[in-house]
Amino acid sequence: MRIAVFSTKPYDEEFLLSANTEAGAPHELEFHRAHLSEKSAALAQGSDAICAFVNDCADRPALEVLRDVGVRLICLRSAGFNNVDLAAARDLGLAVARVPAYSPHAIAEHTVAILLSLVRKIHRSYARVREGNFSLDGLLGFDLAGRTVGVVGTGKIGMCVARILTGFGCEVLGTDPLPNGDFHGRYVALDELLESADIVTLHCPLTPETHHLIDAQALSRMKDGVTIINTSRGAVIDTQAIIAALKTRKIGLLGLDVYEEEENIFFEDMSRQAIMDDTFARLLTFPNVLITGHQGFFTTEALEAIARITIANASAFERDGRPLHSAGLHPSDQD
Repeated sequence: MRIAVFSTKPYDEEFLLSANTEAGAPHELEFHRAHLSEKSAALAQGSDAICAFVNDCADRPALEVLRDVGVRLICLRSAGFNNVDLAAARDLGLAVARVPAYSPHAIAEHTVAILLSLVRKIHRSYARVREGNFSLDGLLGFDLAGRTVGVVGTGKIGMCVARILTGFGCEVLGTDPLPNGDFHGRYVALDELLESADIVTLHCPLTPETHHLIDAQALSRMKDGVTIINTSRGAVIDTQAIIAALKTRKIGLLGLDVYEEEENIFFEDMSRQAIMDDTFARLLTFPNVLITGHQGFFTTEALEAIARITIANASAFERDGRPLHSAGLHPSDQD
């Protein structure tokens, strides 16, 4: 099977080639740096499948081009599939595969790393010490032990976060349409979670129901000075409402690994040019905001698993006519 890989970075090529070799090199991989879109989809000419990432656009126009050039399978090297028009794919006869679980520990641990960095101001301390400034003024933090943490979305990632924070001595609350009996905490309704939590961490998929789940109304229910961490999908929060809450100090600390308009910013070196997104630039001005560039998934273990499952999905489709992990079922986690 010939597979056109979009949004390729050197690490994608390395891990996918390695997984393909370990599987007996069953597929011909063609790598493209371009993001998938209606304009770039023709690059898949002659391919049986394409491999796309989280910020690729697999809307109906792009899928129509892919269908017309002979593509039969969309392989996502991610768990989330909100960037794919599943109804259009079904209409066009295109199968869609995903990687439902690779390393929930990677994202959960990154979530806690952001939280600890914010709470203890490690990112600011690091910059100070490198300049020879050892003053502690402005670096006062707080203990996690005894704090109430609300976990929104208790799929594999949310479950890992709950286990870790339980170990820190936190009281953990959770909310999810499909409660898990192994959850390390207590399930409550979303409103109660927002009202009770000192820290809110988001691990739900992006769906029409969760789009801008954290908006001005949700923020009004939260404690003054609340800490919010989002490592799920950028559009789960309303960025304008978040900025307003930062200005009034309703939000005390904010940690983001995702941003709702990240496709034009993240995964690229923007250091030699101005960031044209005024909203994102505004976020960067707050000293109590820590942003990483969709880095949560980026561990050796996760990339190995993503590549291995992606190759396995393609092999299963070639052999049986359907991938191992089809998109369109209930997504418990996204990354």
